[in-house]
Amino acid sequence: MYKALRYLGWPVLCGLLVAALIMQRYPQWLGLPAQPPLFEAAQAPAHSRQQGPVSYADAASRAAPAVVSLRSTKAAKPGKAGDTASDRKGVTKPVEELSLGSAVLMSHDGYLLTNNHVTLDAESIVVALADGRQTLAKLIGNDPATDLAVLKIDLPNLPAISVGDSTAIRIGDVVLAIGNPFGVGQTVTMGIISATGRNQLGLNTYEDFIQTDAAINLGNSGGALVDANGNLIGINTAILSGGSQGIGFAIPIKLAMEVMRSIIQHGQVIRGWLGVAVEVITPELVKTYGLKVDQGIVVTDIDPEGPAHKGGLRAGDVLVKLAGQPIRDGRLAMNQIARKQPGDSIPIEVLRQDKTVQVKVTVGLRPLMEKAR
Repeated sequence: MYKALRYLGWPVLCGLLVAALIMQRYPQWLGLPAQPPLFEAAQAPAHSRQQGPVSYADAASRAAPAVVSLRSTKAAKPGKAGDTASDRKGVTKPVEELSLGSAVLMSHDGYLLTNNHVTLDAESIVVALADGRQTLAKLIGNDPATDLAVLKIDLPNLPAISVGDSTAIRIGDVVLAIGNPFGVGQTVTMGIISATGRNQLGLNTYEDFIQTDAAINLGNSGGALVDANGNLIGINTAILSGGSQGIGFAIPIKLAMEVMRSIIQHGQVIRGWLGVAVEVITPELVKTYGLKVDQGIVVTDIDPEGPAHKGGLRAGDVLVKLAGQPIRDGRLAMNQIARKQPGDSIPIEVLRQDKTVQVKVTVGLRPLMEKAR
C-alpha cells in the first residue's frame, strides 16, 4: 500500500495542481462561472511632473517689495454734482478726484510700469513703497494703445522685480497677483493662467492678454502678475464686470517691456502704420464685396494721406499675404505691421477684383493717439 501511494503520489499531486490551475484560469472548461479579471495596478511614471509647493511665500516675498501703491489726484470735471467744497471760512474750492492703483518697480534707478488709465490726467501721483516710504512720481510717458504708462521716482536703495518670460507660460501655471485692491494695502492672491492671447475684448487697440482666475479687483490695476518663482510675467490691467469674477487680464511683460523701452528712449512708442482699417473676412463681407476667397483681411477704409494709399492699396482690396506669409489673423497682421520701423518696406499680396496684385508699401509712423477714455 505504501509503495502504491509512493508511486502514485506525485502524479496525483501534479493532477491536482493542473486542475486548480484550470479552475482558476479557465473555469468555463469545467462549467464554472468565469472569475472577474484581475487588473494590474498602474505603475507610477518614471518622470513624474513636479509637485507644487505647499506655500508660495518665497515667491510672494521675492516680488512684493517691488510692487507699490499709487494714489493719483486730479481736478474734478466741471459740471459734476458736488464738484466744489467750502472750507471753514466759506471759501469755495474745487474737489479733487482720487484714483487708486498699483505699479511695479522695474529698475533700481526708479522706473515703474503701471496702467495708463491709473495715471490719466493726474495732477500728482504719490507712490507708496512696501517698506513704508512715500514720494511723488514723474510721468515719463504713456501709451493708450496698450494702456501702459511709465513713471519715475528718485529714492535710494530701491528694489526691482525679477522679469520672467511671458512667452513660455502655459495654461494651468500657478500665478500670483500682487497689488493694492480697494486701497486696503498690498495683497497677494493666487490662481492659474486660464488662457493666453486673449484679444478682441474692446479694451485696448493692441490686445494680447493673459487671462487668470487670480482675484484682481479695483486698485490692482498696474500691479504685478508673477509666476510661482516670483518672476514678473504680466501687468494686471482689467477685470470682467466691476469686481473679481475669476476672469482678470494682464498685459504680457514682453509687450510691456517693449513699450517701456520705447517710451524711455523716444518719449513715445514707435509703431509702424499703413493708414488702413481692416476686417477679417466673414460671410457677410464675402456677400457685401462679392469676394472669391474666405481667408484674409479686407481693407474697409483707407487714409488718403497714409502710406497704404500712396503704395497703391485701395478700399475693397483683400490682403492675403504679408511679407510672403499667408494672413489668417487680422490682429496678428496689424501687430506685425506695428512692429515694423517707419521707413521699412513691406510686400503685400492683394486680391483685387479676382486678380492678384503685388504691392510694396513703405511703412509710416503711427500718429499719436488721443488720450484714452
